Formats: sequence, structure tokens, C-alpha cells
Amino acid sequence: MALVDTITITSLNLCEIIPLLATATEAENAPMVLSGVLASLVVIYLASTIGAEICVRINLPPVLGQLLGGLVVGISAFHLLVFPEGGDISDSLMMNFLEVTAGLSPNDATAIFQVDSEVISTLAEIGVVILLFEIGLESDLQELLKVGPQAAIVAVVGVVTPFVAGTLGLIFLFGVPTIAAIFAGAALTATSIGITAKVLAELQYLNSKEGQIIIGAAVLDDILGIIVLAVVASLAKTGEVELTNVLYLIVSAVVFLVGAVFLGRLFNPYFVKIVSELKTRGQLLIPALIFAFVLAYIATIIKLEAILGAFTAGLILAETQKCRELKDQVIPIADILVPVFFVVVSAKTNIGVLNPLIPENREGLIMASFLIVVAILGKLVSGFAVFGQPDTNRLAIGVGMIPRGEVGLVFAGIGSASGILSSALDAAIIVMVIVTTFLAPPLLSVVFGSNQVAAEAKVRESAKVSAEVKEAN
Repeated sequence: MALVDTITITSLNLCEIIPLLATATEAENAPMVLSGVLASLVVIYLASTIGAEICVRINLPPVLGQLLGGLVVGISAFHLLVFPEGGDISDSLMMNFLEVTAGLSPNDATAIFQVDSEVISTLAEIGVVILLFEIGLESDLQELLKVGPQAAIVAVVGVVTPFVAGTLGLIFLFGVPTIAAIFAGAALTATSIGITAKVLAELQYLNSKEGQIIIGAAVLDDILGIIVLAVVASLAKTGEVELTNVLYLIVSAVVFLVGAVFLGRLFNPYFVKIVSELKTRGQLLIPALIFAFVLAYIATIIKLEAILGAFTAGLILAETQKCRELKDQVIPIADILVPVFFVVVSAKTNIGVLNPLIPENREGLIMASFLIVVAILGKLVSGFAVFGQPDTNRLAIGVGMIPRGEVGLVFAGIGSASGILSSALDAAIIVMVIVTTFLAPPLLSVVFGSNQVAAEAKVRESAKVSAEVKEAN
């Protein structure tokens, strides 16, 4: 009995001690987690700044430099920023750096690696939320409503064309199984609103007619992409489409957008009154961020995207008399968080799949070439679907819809995790995402630049004609 009692008491003590030890270990690791996050942010900001500065000096969009900087410090090159999705702790030079400089124990390295990756990824997600909030503030709701029909057509054509062409091409040209082909075709439908919006803002074309059509179409494209992803994910899991889930997403998206804008307009006067009464620092910025985060949260819990809620919040607050002041206050926040998003998206991308010298990459590269052509042409076609706008740069609209960015990587990640994609097809989708993401910013500069040159030439010609008429008189 004494032995049994002793064993029982010991077991009870162990049950109490183990959680305490775990808590103690977590407490001891907290400074190391902070060290890892701080070191990662130093790398991110250096990569972002250097890349952006180089691109600005050669007349390319700064966002392209941030993406290139992410490639350099990520899994594709120096391995300073490595995430579980694309590598493991043995690939991370950051963990080696912490072991040498901060005394990180090899036993704790795996836990620190996981937590640091989650923190940086979360900061990146907050960064894109802030970016879309800023873009919403820069947008004009009335102008978006004016181009609504054109934006809807661009979105629908930009989803249907690449999806159908990609799916059928993979089935009949490459013999890919139907469900896998449908999943790859769905990955072609995505548009990265974050990348396009950032480039448009940098080129000062965000409020142009073309810019508003692109933003409106990209928002609708995001909603359609969520619905398509829900359909193909369900198809991959069960072999059949859950109609109720699809209908739920459609209804929730419509109700959210219409309801948020309608209620937001009623809320605006109260918002201005509240912030006018506050006396502490951040009396405008903090309530605005609360509003943006609430809408982002609501969008997330109804299975939409957080960025959709943030963009809607920006659109609503753009109609208040505090808009200009709010824009000025949001810019420094965006400067801190948005680069994290672009560098992290790029750092997670492994361009090693582009190496044709590796035999297993070759099949994927052949399929990738097909997917890239479909991805580009499918979105260019959507730009030329614009109607009733005679002076519109349709090519620019099509180019603006090209980048897949983080949205395409989400499709690839889910498809890979489901096990329905072959390694070659998975690599092909990743290559397509890489090429379209890096191709779009310089192409946007070219198409909008040529449009601007033509406009300036037209102005000069008009001035010349006026001068000649004046001289004749």
C-alpha cells in the first residue's frame, strides 16, 4: 500500500510539475523569441529599403525592389528568412545567428523557429490589412460605383477565361487528372490586389479611371477567388461540391459589402463627432484602426478575407471630412508594416523550381510555360472586355490584373497539402505565381508610362495648334 501511495503521489506531483516546467520554459524562451523577431525585422527592413532604392533609381516601382529583396534574404538565396512552409530549421541562418550571438540552445531552437515564423507571418498579414485600408482611403466610392459594371465584367472575364483555358489545357494537352486540373485552373483565377494597388499608388494612377476599374475588379476578383477556392477545396476533399457552402459565401460577400457601405455612411457623422471630442494622442488614428480591424475581423469570421474588410473600412472613412488628415497619419504605419508583407511573400517563394538542370523540374517548367501564357492572356482579355469607355487604357487594366502574388501561393499551398497535385504541377503553379508577380510591376510602369507620354504629346500638340491659331489671328 505504501508503495502504491508513493507511486500515486509521485504521479500526481508529476502531473502538476510538467505544466509548471512547460510554463517556465516558455518564460525563459520569451527573450529569445523577441531577439529572433527583432533580428528578422532588421533583415526585412534592410532588404526592403535596399531593393526599393535600387529600383527607384532605375525607374522601376519600389514594390518590385521589396519583392526582389525578399527573394535575396529568403529560401531562394541567403536563407536569412525561412518559414516552415518552404523549409525547416536546418535551412535557417537566422537560428544559427541566434545560437552564436544570443546563446540559443539547440534544444529550444525548433520552438523558437516556429514562434518567430508565426509572429513575422502575422505581422505580414497585418501589413496587407493596413495596405488595403490605406488603398480604401485613397479610393473614391462614387467613382468605384460609376465603374462598377465595367469592374464586374473585368472580374468575371478575368476569372472564367484563365480557369476554363487552364483546366482544359492541362487535361487535354498534359493528361492531368480532372480534379488536379480544376485546382490548378482555380489558381489561375487569383489577382493580388495588394501588389497591383501598391504599384498604382506609386505611379499616382490609383484614382484614374483605369485604376478604379482595376481596384474594383480586383476586389470582386478576390471574392470570386474565395468562392472558387471553396468549391475546388470541397471537390478535392469529398469529390463533390457543397452547394450550400458556395451559396453561403456568395450571400455573405454581397451582404457584407452592401451592408458595410450602407451602415458606414450612417456611422460617418458619429465617427467624426467622437474623434472630435477625444483629447488624447491618436484621437483620429486609433478609432479609425479600431473600425478597420472590426470590419476585417467580421470579414474573417464569415469566411471572407480580412483585406476585404479593411478596404471597405477605408472606402467608408474616405467620405468623412477627416479623410486627408487620416491618410497622413496612416502612411507612417503603412511604412512600418507593409514592407514586411512584400518581403515575406517573396521570402517564402523558392525560385529553385525554375532550375532546368534539375531533371524533376523540367516537366513542371513545361507545364509552367503553358500556365504562364494562360495566366497573362486570360487577364489581358479581361481588360479588353471593358465597354462604354472610349478613352480607357484597356491594356493597362488587363496588366493590372496579372499578378497572383500571395493569393496564388495560398491556392498552391492548399492544393499541395491536399495531396491532389503532383510535384510537377505544384512546381508549375509556383513558377506561374513567381513570374506573374514579378512581371506585373514593370509592365504596369510601361503601359501607364506610355499612356502618360501619349497624353503629354496630345497636350503639346493641342498647345501648338492653339498657338498657331492665335498667331494667325
